[in-house]
Amino acid sequence: MADTTEKKCLNCGQPVPEHEKAALCPSCGQTYWKCGSCGFLLTAATPPNTCPGCNQKCEFKNVTCYTPDCGGPGNIDPRL
Repeated sequence: MADTTEKKCLNCGQPVPEHEKAALCPSCGQTYWKCGSCGFLLTAATPPNTCPGCNQKCEFKNVTCYTPDCGGPGNIDPRL
């Protein structure tokens, strides 16, 4: 039996297109952020001041994919 459950964005609740791998829709403006110290990954419009992973004040790097090479918005760029 096929799964007919529609995937919804974790941020806004809108339906996420079937081809999107992320649990957030591209229209939410969410960005993938990676802690420069411990590598903790999170999605948010802006990064926090303190990393939830290591509880330190860290520099967060934007690791969102913006090109078709890595899948486009809604994906993490594996090169970063």
